[in-house]
Formats: sequence, C-alpha cells, structure tokens
Amino acid sequence: MSAYLLPDTLRELRSTLRRFCDEKVAPYAAAVDRDAEYPWDSFRNCVAMELPALAIPAEYGGAGADYLTQSVMIQEVARACASTAVTLQISSLGMTPVINWGSEELKKRYLPMVASGQSQASYCLSEPDAGSDVASMRTVAVRDGDHYVLNGTKYWVTNAGISSTYTIFAKTAPDAGSKGISCFLVEAASGVKVAKLEDKMGLRGSPTGEVVLEDVRVPVENRIGEEGQGFLIAMHTLDRSRPLIGAQAVGIAQAALDHSSSYIQNRRQFGRPVSELQGLRFMVAEMAMRIEAARSLVYSACAVADEGDPDGELPKLGAMAKCFASDTAMAVTTDAVQLLGGYGYTKDFPVERFMRDAKITQIYEGTNQVQRVVIAKSILG
Repeated sequence: MSAYLLPDTLRELRSTLRRFCDEKVAPYAAAVDRDAEYPWDSFRNCVAMELPALAIPAEYGGAGADYLTQSVMIQEVARACASTAVTLQISSLGMTPVINWGSEELKKRYLPMVASGQSQASYCLSEPDAGSDVASMRTVAVRDGDHYVLNGTKYWVTNAGISSTYTIFAKTAPDAGSKGISCFLVEAASGVKVAKLEDKMGLRGSPTGEVVLEDVRVPVENRIGEEGQGFLIAMHTLDRSRPLIGAQAVGIAQAALDHSSSYIQNRRQFGRPVSELQGLRFMVAEMAMRIEAARSLVYSACAVADEGDPDGELPKLGAMAKCFASDTAMAVTTDAVQLLGGYGYTKDFPVERFMRDAKITQIYEGTNQVQRVVIAKSILG
C-alpha cells in the first residue's frame, strides 16, 4: 500500500492497526453481516484500542488526531469490517458540530463520554422529503422558555437505537429556508423514538433507522451554535466527513483487491495459476491503480482539512475524494467478484459482502451526483 503523504509515525500506526483489525475485528465481520447484528465485540475491541478517542480533542479525553490520522484508521477498520468502521465514523460525525460550534459546557459534558466509548452519537439531517435538498426539512424546533420543543421525523439515521445522543437539525424559522435551520444535541432519554430499522443490502451490522421526535424538550443550552446557523454547521461538517467516507471506500476496495489477488494466485486452471492469464492481470492492475489514485485524493483532502482549508478548496476536494473513492470501491469490488467467478457470487467468500458494503458509499453523505454538482460549481460557478 502507498505511503504517499504519510510520515513514519502514521506508517507505523497503519501497521499496528492492520494487525489489530486482522485479529480483533475481521473475525466477527461475516457473522455481523449475516445476522445483521451490531458489532459489539468489534466495537469493544476498538474501545480497548482507544479508537473512538482519535477524533476527540485531547482536552476532552481524546487523542486529538488530525484527519489524515483518522483516515488511516478508517481505511484499516473498513478493510476488516465496514460496519465497524461506520460505528466509529458516525460518533465522530455526530460530535464534529459540538467540537467546532458547541459551547464549552456541551464539550465538557458529552465529548469525554464519546472518547471513552461510554457513549455513541448519531447525526440526523435527512428526512423523507429532504435528502439532497436539506433546506426543505420539516422538523421544527419551537422556543418555549428555557427549552425548545422538537417535532418531526428524521430518516437514514446511522446508529439509530444505539446512540445515546443525536445531533439533530431542525427549523427554528420555518419560512426562512436554509437560513432558518438550527442544530441541537438531543439525548436519547429525552424521548427520541426509533420507529423503524431498515433491512439493508450492505453495512448490515450498522443499524439505520427512522427517528421520530414528538414534543421532545431540549434545553436551550443544548443548541449548537446560534439560531439559523444549522445549515452552515451541517455543510461545514459534511465537508470534513466526506474525505473519511472516501477512506472507508478505499478500505473496502483494498480488502477486495487483497482477497481476489490472493485467490487467483492460488486458483489453478489448465495446469497453472489463473493469475498468469493476461486478462486477469490487467484487471488487477486497473484495480490497484484506481485504489492508489483514490487513496491519494483522500489524503490530499484530509491534509487540506488539517491545514484549516486556507484556500477554501475543501468542499471541492472533499467531494472529489468521496466521489472518486466510492466509485472506485464499487468498480473494484465488482471486479473482485468477477475474479472469483462463481465462488465470488456465494457467501462462502467475502467479496460479495465487500460489493454490497461498497454501494452505500456512493449514496450517503451526499450522492455522487450531488458531489459532481459541488465539484462543477466550484469550477464553473
């Protein structure tokens, strides 16, 4: 694997994570997928390795790792089990608004619990009729003294039913479009209901559900940022999380390349390994090239995020990294199934799982069609 942009410390971390994931995460992946069960064993092992602490600032009990370091971690965990990688990513996503926009009180109250693995978080932006068009959301938050009262429904909520906190975007000024959206940290115990869990094609160990808010009272101090800043907070957060979706996609693609290339070296036909057939060798070369290109885009976007996006290039680079890496993951995992032939189409081998897991990376946190809109807009206006 490429060491592009990685200092010695991160190459050493990557090697350590590879061994850890092979021993403590990968063995559970097939059962987690088959049974559609939350990967508790893997998550507890990740907590013991202090992986949930990576994204949390050091002053709140975390490791204060930069995005480049987080991308290395996500790649290795996703290579072993994409569902487990998502459990780590979603808490980071849910807490990013708190880290960047929350009050000191919110940070001290919630960040240490996520860093220790005691608590997990979800990010609630999408709705039945508000996916790519965030401004059309219907969830409302009405001020009532020292509380807000939230009503509405959020869809496609990762970690639904597992998380103890939900970062929820709601309209405080329903007629103001995107300028009327605000952001709140809502505790599950305050009345958050999970109405439905989806039966998904991939990432089956990561629960995705419908969250219903019925007169849920949220203290004013649990508002993140000011009223009307919600859309800005949401986009700022997604710009920084999209490169990590790219890292997840790279990890899945790398797993597919590793498994399929090993398989064709051991599979014999016509008296020789099928890896000697030029057609298959060219497929492997194409897979490897695309993965390296995707990895470099992810590292570049993460490096810009770590520098504070001085030139305003992160929305474009994050969209490029997420879009290209996820398209690569879909292409590479499909080719991996092809390389295994009939065996690749069975659940006896993991490549069909890699293909199913890869598909969602083209969809969530902005479809790849939306990413192309963002890229084109940054170039053409």
